[in-house]
Amino acid sequence: MREARPLDEPYIAALRDYLAGGGEEPLKRAYEIGRTAMADGLGVLEMLALNHRALLSILEGKPQSGECGRMIQAAEVFFAESLSPFEMAHRGFREAHTALRHLNETLEEEAKRIAHALHDEAGQLLVSVYLSLDSLDAEIPQARPRLQEVRGLLHQMEEQLRRLSHELRPTILDALGLVPALEFLAQGVSARTGVSVTVESRLQDRLRAPVETALYRIVQEAVNNATRHAHANRVQVALGRDGGTVRCVVRDDGKGFDLSEVEARKGERGFGLIGIRERMSALGGALGINTAPGRGTELLITITEES
Repeated sequence: MREARPLDEPYIAALRDYLAGGGEEPLKRAYEIGRTAMADGLGVLEMLALNHRALLSILEGKPQSGECGRMIQAAEVFFAESLSPFEMAHRGFREAHTALRHLNETLEEEAKRIAHALHDEAGQLLVSVYLSLDSLDAEIPQARPRLQEVRGLLHQMEEQLRRLSHELRPTILDALGLVPALEFLAQGVSARTGVSVTVESRLQDRLRAPVETALYRIVQEAVNNATRHAHANRVQVALGRDGGTVRCVVRDDGKGFDLSEVEARKGERGFGLIGIRERMSALGGALGINTAPGRGTELLITITEES
């Protein structure tokens, strides 16, 4: 705990005035003291200790009596007022937490809509183009070599659309769940980059949809970081559950980085930590990072499934 003693004198003075019948003015001072404490990085436990010391100072030498009991009860009101800034901050955090969760859900729904449009509607158009090429092939045999070139370009376009659709929102995630989606992701990354990506799971059942989506996006970001920035040769993903707590570990053998330096950068750009932490915050999860230059990186994700 951080030390709150610099606030002892103003807190004791304001509390003494309140107990002497000072009314609203000492309560305003209690509120301001609470704001100062929060700005200084103090917490509720430090405020509790501060209030305890103030009461001991004021009641020191006074015989136990009904008056002491009245003062202690009145001090509860004063103490509650000093905690008002903490309560307001907590409410603001909960509201932001809810808004962030809704935003992530909205973005995922929009990604799903676009992915399905790419997969279904664009796929149907490509089928029509292939059929038209077949007709031209039959009508103009001398154009067959050029038409074959066009088919090759269309095939490349189809592969790119399929990849883009999968990256936006893999249909396998909705249909079969997190583990098959991650295995499919691992296979694709390994084939494309040559990096060995393995997935090991001890999950027996599917998780809630928001949890599956968040974990998929986090692993996707971590794998991208490992292959693009860390120049890793191997990435390991492990999933498990302990009661109502889901744990995911993503470990790579890449070049690692100085975590304190990266976190000091405005926006933490280039490593995706902001997006990962936002997803964790929206689900009430926790993120641990173990890394150092030359030692690879390990992400430890913990989510309480009932959150």
